[in-house]
Amino acid sequence: MTIDKEAAERLANSFGAEAARYDRTRPAYPASLIDKLVAASPGPRVAEVGCGTGVLSRQLRAAGLDVLGVEHDERMAAFARASGVEVEVAKFEAWDPAGRSFDAVVAGQSWHWVDAAAGPVQAARVLRPGGVFVGLWHVFGTPEAIADAFVAAYDKVAPQMQHRIGHSYNEAYDSYLAGCVRTADALVATGAFGHVEQWEAHWERTYTTAEYTDLMLTMSPMAMISPEQITELLDDVGVAIDALGGSFTTRYSTLAVAVTRN
Repeated sequence: MTIDKEAAERLANSFGAEAARYDRTRPAYPASLIDKLVAASPGPRVAEVGCGTGVLSRQLRAAGLDVLGVEHDERMAAFARASGVEVEVAKFEAWDPAGRSFDAVVAGQSWHWVDAAAGPVQAARVLRPGGVFVGLWHVFGTPEAIADAFVAAYDKVAPQMQHRIGHSYNEAYDSYLAGCVRTADALVATGAFGHVEQWEAHWERTYTTAEYTDLMLTMSPMAMISPEQITELLDDVGVAIDALGGSFTTRYSTLAVAVTRN
């Protein structure tokens, strides 16, 4: 689905208003992928694209890497700084690295917000030869009863809206896997990148009704509907989870693409 530039900007800026909620509800990255990233980086200096509240940055720091976050939303940046992450406020495409080069450029749940043309060029500019770009995305879906509740609730409160949450796991997996391929292709097309690897890790997470509706409030489509519509959507999805016993377990996959700078 194509989203116009104004809507995309509004969605990208929606996260900062929920910084604390975002930090407590968004999942961390599997240890196996952190290990792969550390092994792939030729050195410790990492620039993280759209570091948000620092979820991934803190994991990378704990693994011994020297992380600099680049985050365009000052509210998210302030939260990350308070958690010990060094952050510079800018859109990655427009960020001035001031002559610095990095061993890795990492984007956790953020590369799809970066300009498709300017982002790969900036990544090439920032990385040292032999450095690696790694983009990561979480993929998850809800059980059929909850997915159906999402569809019914959206059809009731915002039937014209196409950018939704609540997709099935298979739909989400196929979409993000295709996104990994597009990301690698765009980097390689600059002529500055070569070797490509794709990684993934599979895991599960259980959510209670309260935990899942809390997570929903951090998702960008919520910025496209009114507070009244949000309340109705949360209520309807909450009823569906309660009908399953008040909790559900969902499959997660974390997909990653690693592309090496020539």
